[in-house]
Amino acid sequence: MDTALLVIAFGAALAGFVQGLSGFGFGLTAMAVWAWALEPRLAAVLAVLGALTGQLLAAATVRRGFDLQRLWPFVAGGLAGLPLGLWLLPRLDVPLFRALLGGLLVVWCPLMLMAPRLPRIQRGGRLGDAVSGVAGGVMGGLGGFTGAIPTLWCTLRGFDKDTQRAVIQNFNLAMLTVTFVAYLAGGIVTRDMLPMILLVLPAMLLPALIGMRVYIGISEVAFRRIVLWLLTASGVALLSAALPVLLKR
Repeated sequence: MDTALLVIAFGAALAGFVQGLSGFGFGLTAMAVWAWALEPRLAAVLAVLGALTGQLLAAATVRRGFDLQRLWPFVAGGLAGLPLGLWLLPRLDVPLFRALLGGLLVVWCPLMLMAPRLPRIQRGGRLGDAVSGVAGGVMGGLGGFTGAIPTLWCTLRGFDKDTQRAVIQNFNLAMLTVTFVAYLAGGIVTRDMLPMILLVLPAMLLPALIGMRVYIGISEVAFRRIVLWLLTASGVALLSAALPVLLKR
């Protein structure tokens, strides 16, 4: 149990800093650590709660670039995708969960690294925004990964920095709020999780605030590249651990 608490605290602190700096990525960063030691439902609850807390802390920083007309297709799509993610969550076993998470990291992170060199998507408009929102909603239900696919989509669409940060943080805030309420209503959050929940919040708070401060004076692009390479390596490790088990079935 002591080891699990250390893993939770470390994952929360690392993820809090990443989210504070970039505006997204709490769930992916935390899960890259937690998936090795925690049961999927517990990890999902902690990831959603930590990410939601981080988004609330950062809410005041996304007013620049806020555009409701730009945001609503993402949110509408996310609300449509959340029920599927919530339905899948209790039906996932540990090896499959690790394989899915590892696959997401291995695919998404290199794509984000290549994004500046990928052609800008000029078509799709609000329909494409909504589809990326659906994907974000599904991943949000599985553990708070709401921002991964919408962030890639915004990058490919060529949104400027302020617009993208406003869209992703407000989308995440909406999706994570609904997801956590659904977790509570569905009985996914239990009293046994309370000690871990109380550990996550203080563990991620200070690193998130530091990340927000560092964001002002550091190249976000350079730091994001480091984070994405680390997450890619984590994805490879997760796949290496999960695939042999799945292939034996």
